Amino acid sequence: MKTLWKRFLRAKIWRDTRGQDFIEYALLVAFMSVTVAATFPTAVTKHVLQIFSKVKSYTNDAATL
Repeated sequence: MKTLWKRFLRAKIWRDTRGQDFIEYALLVAFMSVTVAATFPTAVTKHVLQIFSKVKSYTNDAATL
């Protein structure tokens, strides 16, 4: 019975696409920020790192709720 339940959950997760757009946009923004930081290393890198550290702290705070 457990394996049947696991198969059901796995199939349901693979068909669910509700968070797909958010993840795609987040990956796009991350890729663009890394590209900009690589192009202008001294001027932008510090600011990009600050933004990522803020996002990391916000996600850590949200995970503890």
